[in-house]
Amino acid sequence: MNHKPKQVFKEGAISPQFIGDSIAKHSAKTEIGAHSIFLGQVRNDIIDHKKVAAIDYTAYSEMAEEIFHKIREDAFEKYSLTCMHIYHSLGKVMIGEISLFVFTSSPHRTAAIESCAYIVERIKSEAPVWGKEIFEDESSVWKKSNNTL
Repeated sequence: MNHKPKQVFKEGAISPQFIGDSIAKHSAKTEIGAHSIFLGQVRNDIIDHKKVAAIDYTAYSEMAEEIFHKIREDAFEKYSLTCMHIYHSLGKVMIGEISLFVFTSSPHRTAAIESCAYIVERIKSEAPVWGKEIFEDESSVWKKSNNTL
């Protein structure tokens, strides 16, 4: 399959309004029977007795966009999808805000759900996106990868 590459990165948090608008735009696509959505939210983790206040995301953008496109193409090939959207934050995202939004649509629920999980796992393991955890005292540490469901 050859889908047009899409812009994945958004500066700052992904707003609930943006997510809601994305969902609403699909109501006219009546061949869709199921949607699956993954929202990655910044947690208030405690690391070395310090509370995380935000994550500052950075990426090797050009390479990341290519990898996101490859993940999209592989998912379209593997699953019966009507459409798919991936958005990832760059820059500072506060605790409680959304930094990753994956939205899959399909005629049937199994493809929508399984493809969404597949895409998230591929992003976490392959995309050159890094997060610096910023603590309440403004000190920071690079986020350690956690590639589990």
